[in-house]
Amino acid sequence: MGDSRSNPHEPLAKARRKAKVIEAEIQSASDQAGVIGAVLSQELPATVQQGDVAQAIRQTGELEHQLAESAASLADVSAELGREILKGRKVARQLGKSQTQVEKLTGEAAKARTTGNTRKR
Repeated sequence: MGDSRSNPHEPLAKARRKAKVIEAEIQSASDQAGVIGAVLSQELPATVQQGDVAQAIRQTGELEHQLAESAASLADVSAELGREILKGRKVARQLGKSQTQVEKLTGEAAKARTTGNTRKR
């Protein structure tokens, strides 16, 4: 991986890679919370699922939901970063082509001036 001077899109690409890793970690935590909640609600007798235990089971379900939403939001951010990286690369290619055309035209203009000056003598 080059530095940001050789690849100006690398910071965004690096952020996107980190976002994808974090997204997977959050989704995994959500899945684990879902398993815990399911086990607690299915394995504990109804007589135990009262008060604090019932509240813990509900909160585990809420946590699972919140984590899943966070993972989805992070996936959206990651996708947006991906789109911005692609846009930036396209603009960079277009800029490179434009710079090449300017250099070519500048060279041709300089050559024409030199040729024109030589003919006047």
